[in-house]
Parts: sequence; C-alpha cells; structure tokens
Amino acid sequence: MSEEVEETGEEFKYFVRILDTDLDGKRNVADSLCGVKGVGRRIAETLVRSAGIDSKGKMGNLSDDEVERLKTAISSAEKRLPLWMFNRRKDINTGVDKHIMGTDLPLKFRDDINLLRKIRSYRGIRHERGLKVRGQRTKATGRRGMVVGVIRKKQEAAQAGGTKGGT
Repeated sequence: MSEEVEETGEEFKYFVRILDTDLDGKRNVADSLCGVKGVGRRIAETLVRSAGIDSKGKMGNLSDDEVERLKTAISSAEKRLPLWMFNRRKDINTGVDKHIMGTDLPLKFRDDINLLRKIRSYRGIRHERGLKVRGQRTKATGRRGMVVGVIRKKQEAAQAGGTKGGT
C-alpha cells in the first residue's frame, strides 16, 4: 500500500474532515463515511457511487479533488438520494422532505422532544419522566438508577459483620 502512495505522489491522510467530523483514513470510504451522524451504510454507498469514487478504496488515499467531490455529493444529498431514504419526511414546521446530517441532527432531535414536552403529549411526558416511550414493558426490564427492594446476602452479611465488630 505504501508503494501505491509513493507512485501517486500524495501522502496518506489519517483523518479526513467532512461535515465537522474527523473520519478515519484507514477505513474504506463508505465505512468511514458512516462516522458522520445521519449517514448509514446504504446512504454512504449511494453518495460515494454518485460522486464517482471507489467505495472499497481507503479514505486516506483520496486526493483533494476526490474529497471535494465527496463533500459536494454530501451537501447535495437531497438531490442525489431517493425520497424514501430521507431521515426527515414531511418536516413538522415546513412540511418539506429533508435529509439532515452532521451536527444539525441531534439539535433537531432535541427540538422534537422539547416540542412533544411542550404540547404535553403522552410521548413527551414519558420523555420527561425518563420512562420507556415506545410501548415496551417496564415491570422487569429497563431498570436503572436505585436498586429496588432487594439487598444481596453478601452485602447484608458484610453490614451485619461490620456493626458487630464495632460494639
């Protein structure tokens, strides 16, 4: 691999920055592109193919021109992707189909949850209370935080032994 790099005259980039995300240069282009929030395997393959780049090649071996083509493909993803691949169909505020990537995705997600809380929907109330939102069972699973009710025998014995030795 190092011979190929020397032949082209370009140096290997261990990190490639796309959409404010450092992508691993040692991974395949499509796999590395999955490091951007909002880009999964299928979308990465589609964007790489539409940019005319080999998806099996290493991200660090891409020339500056190929990285720029990839960035333009990502910025114009709404034109390149089919409608069913979008992650935000019929936006609540605008009614437009969008595909959100990068740092905008967690912000939109947080805004959606805050809207659910504000309108006092069932899902919003469940989010507020930190309970399961999508209808899962809660009697036996999903317990976190304080232990409910039962103290283990070893802990009980240690506590009893510690108090007896002190008196």
